[in-house]
Amino acid sequence: MRVLYQHTAFPHSLAEGCRCHAFSALVASTNCSHENCEVVRNNQAKAKHRKVMGEIGNVEQLPLHNLPSTASGPEVSLQVINVAASSMREMQSAATSTSMGVYDSSDSSGYLSEINPQEAWLPITESRNGNTVTSVFHLLSSGIGIQALLLPVAFSTLGWAWGIICLSLAFTWQLYTIWVLVQLHESVPGIGTRYSRYLQLAIAAFGPKLGKLLAIFPVMYLSGGSCVLLIIRGAGTMELFFKMMFGGEATSEDNPLVGAGWFLVFTCMAIALAQRPNLNSISGFSLIGAVTAIAYCTLIWALPISKGRPTGVSYNSQKEESGTSEMFDVLNAIGMIALAFRGHNLGTLPSSSKCPSKKQMWRGVTLSYIIIAMCLFPVAIAGFWAYGNKIPSNGGMLTAFMQFHGHDTSKFAKGLVYLLVVINCLSSFQIYAMPVFDNLEFRYTCMKNKRCSWWVRTGFRLFFGALAFFIAVAFPFLPSLAALIGGIALPLTLAYPCFMWISIKKPRQKGHGVMWCLNLGLGCLGMVLSFLLVVAAVWNLATKGLHANFFHPE
Repeated sequence: MRVLYQHTAFPHSLAEGCRCHAFSALVASTNCSHENCEVVRNNQAKAKHRKVMGEIGNVEQLPLHNLPSTASGPEVSLQVINVAASSMREMQSAATSTSMGVYDSSDSSGYLSEINPQEAWLPITESRNGNTVTSVFHLLSSGIGIQALLLPVAFSTLGWAWGIICLSLAFTWQLYTIWVLVQLHESVPGIGTRYSRYLQLAIAAFGPKLGKLLAIFPVMYLSGGSCVLLIIRGAGTMELFFKMMFGGEATSEDNPLVGAGWFLVFTCMAIALAQRPNLNSISGFSLIGAVTAIAYCTLIWALPISKGRPTGVSYNSQKEESGTSEMFDVLNAIGMIALAFRGHNLGTLPSSSKCPSKKQMWRGVTLSYIIIAMCLFPVAIAGFWAYGNKIPSNGGMLTAFMQFHGHDTSKFAKGLVYLLVVINCLSSFQIYAMPVFDNLEFRYTCMKNKRCSWWVRTGFRLFFGALAFFIAVAFPFLPSLAALIGGIALPLTLAYPCFMWISIKKPRQKGHGVMWCLNLGLGCLGMVLSFLLVVAAVWNLATKGLHANFFHPE
């Protein structure tokens, strides 16, 4: 309840005659009759009755009129207030609208100086010790993934020119939308609300219902789906590493772990590492993941160049019999490029009005994406140069390297590549699982209004690990759906941030028509492109078929 008042000089006779707090609706009168006092008492009784019925009086300041003096005598100051009844639901709604941050009353600019108490209970925002260096580690570990090894597969359909153009446009487009998110995550002067999560931005931009509908499922789908893909790829690579280093062409008797057994081993290792309490506490894992990602991406394109191309390599785009099939193949290749970026990974840093974090955040993003570009573009270009149209669609560069150059590559080099991929998958799992952990703990803290205990937090992580393991075993062919997954996740990456900018910043009303047109065009193009990619992926699955080995990982 806020009590705001204003002192107004009233005649002594008015104060003596009434001695009551008048409603602003009665202040317009220059004298105070007993009839007016009776109206005041009736209104007070109604307000009291409404409070008894479950509503709370919200006291707000209204402008007061200058009252002429009608009697002589000493003047006194009388507090005039206006009581407006509002329901408990309205009060809770108002509190919820500002629950994403705490306003610092000592800061007139309206920026946040501390986080909401609930924010300190959740793993993403629990630690306030993050900096530009740790953000670079997180971005590199999650931004350079196993999906990057599929880029040469997309080039085999698009060709040299269109492959480089599409990859460059996708990279630039994503970098722009990350810049948009960096600006939107910063506190807004005069409002004091800082949105530290993608879901909060979506709710602020599109409203509670539409924002949750557009953001919750895609974010959880992208986070959980990425973890499932990491289990499938990481476990498969772990099996190949074990066979090569310890068993060669091992039989099932020598190697009892096959299929689901390796999935379980990888999942147990990932969940054991996931017991760290918050995002900042896994910075060491992200550092290891960043180093291993850069290392295996460099090895996977440098080794084929040093050993030369296989015979019969062709760079001509594969032509289909019909124009429709060719068009859908092109869209399918674009979907693979979209999956290589697979959403945004942007960690917000502690911010204040004197030291806004958006400059530090953008500095970390810029440094990270320079390194990411130095990894993705060589993998795509050198991989296509080395293998051309011979590169297999399932597995990409890793499978092609072992198939064409495995016989003349040392056991140590091949084992090192496998080991780096496994370590990177384990490290990336921690980052992609963090939004799921955060959402589960958010639901718990909302219901219990307290921090998650260690056993509850452990239970959530074990539950998610079991669920991801079950999905990986049930759908081990998910990597074959790379184009479909990329098409579904594309709006989250390339379209929604543009619409958020229009809704929150309102550039058209502020005279920034160019920004309004740019974001509207990119947002609409992203939605149309996502629809086309999904249609193309479904078309290819219907025409070419799918080896759907349910509950039978190989």
